[in-house]
This record gives sequence, structure tokens and C-alpha cells, in this order.
Amino acid sequence: MRITEAAKRLGMSPRMLRYRESLGLLPPVRETGAHRRFGPEELAAVAQEVELERRLDISPAELAFGLRVLSDPAVAQAVRDLGLRIGRLQAPRRALDFEKEKALRLLRPVHSRPVQDVLARNPGSSGPGGMASRPAPGS
Repeated sequence: MRITEAAKRLGMSPRMLRYRESLGLLPPVRETGAHRRFGPEELAAVAQEVELERRLDISPAELAFGLRVLSDPAVAQAVRDLGLRIGRLQAPRRALDFEKEKALRLLRPVHSRPVQDVLARNPGSSGPGGMASRPAPGS
């Protein structure tokens, strides 16, 4: 079907469908005379877009940009970098950072650690200031 009938079925204007096409929100299906043809798949895609926009309270342009971020690694990285800079995203913890933090915790002086941490790491200890009954070395 042509754009006017598709727009009528979708409850929008042909101009809005052309706008969605310019944003890259329509599958690239055209007939040989350069007229866009709408079939069931194209109508379903536009209906899904409209539902997402309504549910997420976003515009067609925002949806198109979201798709670009998902499909273009360079754009995704630039958006991620901006999100980190302005505090909207947190940098993922790398395994090496976790191991470094763990080592620093273990190297902290005993008196600055909570008693539970000391006891958990030294199961032979009977508590703060106490001594566990261990055989003397060489016995």
C-alpha cells in the first residue's frame, strides 16, 4: 500500500511517516518507481516504534538516536565517555581494580580494621587481645 493509506491505518500523517523515514526508522523498502510501499512488516515496525515512544516517553528522534548508539560502536563509546564525564554513568569495575582494593584492605594495619575482619582472617584468634590456645612451636 502507498504512504497515504499506511498513514491512515497507523493514525498519523504521511508527513510523519516521511519524517520517520528520514530518521532511519523505516525499513528501506521502495518499489522501482521510487514510491515507498508499506506491507504488514513495515506497518508492524512503525506500530512498535509508536508503542515504545509512548511507553518510554521519548520522541522519534530519540528512538532513532538510541538505535544509532546500539549499531555504531564509535557513537556508543562517545556517548559512554560523555556519560562518565557528567556523572550519569559509573565506570565499570575492572577485575584488576577489585584485586588492588582487596590487597590494600589486607595490607591495612590491624588496628584500623574492624574486629570482625580481623577475626575472619585469623580464625585461631579468640578475640580482641586474647590468645588462642596453640601448641608452642617445637612441641
